[in-house]
This record gives sequence, C-alpha cells and structure tokens, in this order.
Amino acid sequence: MAPASKADRKAALDAASWMFNVVTSVGIIIVNKALMATYGFSFATTLTGLHFVTTTLMTAVLRWLGYIQPSHLPLPELLKFVLFANFSIVGMNVSLMWNSVGFYQYVHYLQRKYSLGSFNLLGHTAPAQAASLILVGPFLDYWMTQKRVDAYDYNVVSIMFILLSCSIAVGTNLSQFICIGRFTAVSFQVLGHMKTILVLVLGFFFFGKEGLNLQVVIGMFIAVLGMVWYGNASSKPGGKERKSHAIPITKPQKHESDEVDGKV
Repeated sequence: MAPASKADRKAALDAASWMFNVVTSVGIIIVNKALMATYGFSFATTLTGLHFVTTTLMTAVLRWLGYIQPSHLPLPELLKFVLFANFSIVGMNVSLMWNSVGFYQYVHYLQRKYSLGSFNLLGHTAPAQAASLILVGPFLDYWMTQKRVDAYDYNVVSIMFILLSCSIAVGTNLSQFICIGRFTAVSFQVLGHMKTILVLVLGFFFFGKEGLNLQVVIGMFIAVLGMVWYGNASSKPGGKERKSHAIPITKPQKHESDEVDGKV
C-alpha cells in the first residue's frame, strides 16, 4: 500500500509541476505579446533583465525563509550558464521553441554535478543574469529597435503590464528548473511543444489571425499526434519514462537536489 501511495504522490507532484510551468510560460508569452504589440514596449532584453531582478528578490526571500541552503557553483560554470541561458531565455520571449533539449541537459548536468536543487541553482544564477541583462539589455534593444527604453512613453497601464510580466516570470523561472529536475529530456521537449500550441491558439483568440496559417495548423496537428504517440509508447512496459521510474537507484547519500525537488 505504501509504494502505491508514494507513486500517487509523485504523479500528483509531476502533474502540478507540469501545469505550473505550462500556465506561467504561456501566460508570460501572452502578457509580453500584449505589452509589445498593443503598448509598443519592444524592449525584450531589458524586460527579461527585469524578470530576473524580480526573480532575484524572490530567491532572497526564499533564502531568508530557509528554502535555499548554502551551496557552491564555481564562477566559470556560472559564467557559462549565464551566457547559455541568456541566449535561450531572450529567444524564448519570442518563441517557446527555444525551450531546447540542450538547455535541459546543461542545467540537469549542473544540478547533478554540484548537488544543486531547483531553488539553489536559481539562487546562484538569477542575480548574475539580472545584472548582465540589465546592463546589456538597453543597448541591445536600441540596436535592434532603434528605440531607447528610457524614452518610452510609460503610463499606468503599460507599467501594470510590466509588473504583471515580472510577477509571472518568477513562476516561469522557478517552474523551469523544477521541471528539469523531475522530467526526462524528451518529456521536457514535449512540454515545450504543448506550450507552443497553447500560445498559438490563445494568441489567435486574443490577437486575431496573426501568425496562424494552414502550415502552422498542420504543424500543431502533427505535434499533438506526436505527444499522443509518445504518451502511449512511454507508458508501455520498457518505455523510457516507465523504465526511468522503475529502476531503483542506489546512492551512497541523498543529494540535496533530490530532497528539494521532491518537496516542491
């Protein structure tokens, strides 16, 4: 009875992590699209920097509450991560297809190598990403748009959308690391495709037919078929997901990353 209860609890946590990531990731894309298309705030890199400033504040609160324990991430690894992640996340503001397996594998590697939980890794990386993007963002945005972020006509509504985007970004960043700690690379990629479909569908309802044509609809249909096939194949005996959950892993000690990810 106990093993079944443990499996049910894990399934519930997996489903909650999956849903948390879907809702926040799709939500932030929709909010950003409204902010950029409707209110003309076209400074994507600076906006991403503001996202990580907010996330840094959240990690400071988590550290104060004791959810982030002291840990170590070497400076060279941190710098490599910031470079890789900034390209990935700035691109994800434009398309969720940047939610790549390569990013998954690198983050998962860091978590395992240095025994870092989701909160710990975010605590190390968010301040560095915030500083780098806030410094570089305005110049990069000016180069891409020929507009200065300090010259933007800020008003109450646009500021509210910026604050909403930053608030959702906290959940997006946190759920991204939680999902990386809980799912395989293939599951993570399927999650990315599902979010892309939701963004296109919701974008159609909120913003009209822009970006939605026959080719995109066919691609969405194929992606849905792929997700159904993957779910069916992985649930069969010998499937990758089943296999990874069924094989017991013996470790000399319990890593902090496993403890943190299991509690979230």
